[in-house]
Amino acid sequence: MEPKKLDDTGRLWSPGVRYGVKRGSYFHLTEFFGPVLGVMTAETLEEAIAIQNQIEYGLTAGLHSLNSEELGIWLDTIQAGNLYINRGITGAIVQRQPFGGWKKSAVGAGTKAGGPNYLAGLGNWAPATGSATSSVTHSGVRRVLDAAGTALEQAGLESVQRAVASDAEAWAEEFGTAKDVSGLGAERNIFRYRSLPVTIRLSEGAPLAHLVRTVAAGLLAGSALTVSTAVELPARLRSVLTAQDIDVTVESDAGWLASAERRAAAGKLSGTRIRLIGGDASALAEATGGRPDLAVYAHPVTEAGRVELLPFLHEQAVSITAHRFGTPNHLSDALI
Repeated sequence: MEPKKLDDTGRLWSPGVRYGVKRGSYFHLTEFFGPVLGVMTAETLEEAIAIQNQIEYGLTAGLHSLNSEELGIWLDTIQAGNLYINRGITGAIVQRQPFGGWKKSAVGAGTKAGGPNYLAGLGNWAPATGSATSSVTHSGVRRVLDAAGTALEQAGLESVQRAVASDAEAWAEEFGTAKDVSGLGAERNIFRYRSLPVTIRLSEGAPLAHLVRTVAAGLLAGSALTVSTAVELPARLRSVLTAQDIDVTVESDAGWLASAERRAAAGKLSGTRIRLIGGDASALAEATGGRPDLAVYAHPVTEAGRVELLPFLHEQAVSITAHRFGTPNHLSDALI
């Protein structure tokens, strides 16, 4: 059904529907804001998910299914900031469905409007001495602490120990849980966090303890980490990082900026974040072209897990209709 121009301004059009859109085509990969619906088909749910995830945007996504296994596959693999199951995918309500997308459907960190972290991006953080005492049980974090212990001065080691305790506390209370703050009977509205790839850069003159603290946060969050450092790491620490699939590169600040520029030009920074420890954030923004889908966290390193875990996590809101024609169902209860 072809759209029709409805007035002389060229801005008002009737809706259109386009069938037979091919995977990888311009219409598939380009985000259109005109009133045109493109229809694609897939043989399996997995293929449909791959088709959707192939695009560089990820604002909302929806699925209609009464099969719990299908719901689980979709919830685990779809790439979007707001997910909707067995309902429409518009009309997000503040608090019920905090709103904001992933990938190029976000600017910078993309903290959600109406969510618990929205104000975090509107200010700055300053370090303070923490007081958390939670036990650190994550095996990867413990190995990093053990490996770094002999390489850090006492003050730096104590700061890192307080920081990872704060991380554990923040993970237990906020980041490691899925919450439904609305508590509606007919609709589940769940807010959760998902990990994403992060590059950590330790700049010239920045303390090694800040790198150890930041890597520990990324490991707890489950992020795929890459480390760039201006100084050679102690052999034992580097070995522990490598054993946990963390790629470590030693390069000067100038070399790091040149590398970031090449990666940005090759499209290898899309969907990632950078935690910059020291260094020049403005120079990094210039080197990477100021791309809106790349979030750079450059605030001073703190001991607060509520602050330092944020760079390693996506926010995601999931809204699920929990009834069928008025009869309650529990299709998703065991999934999320």
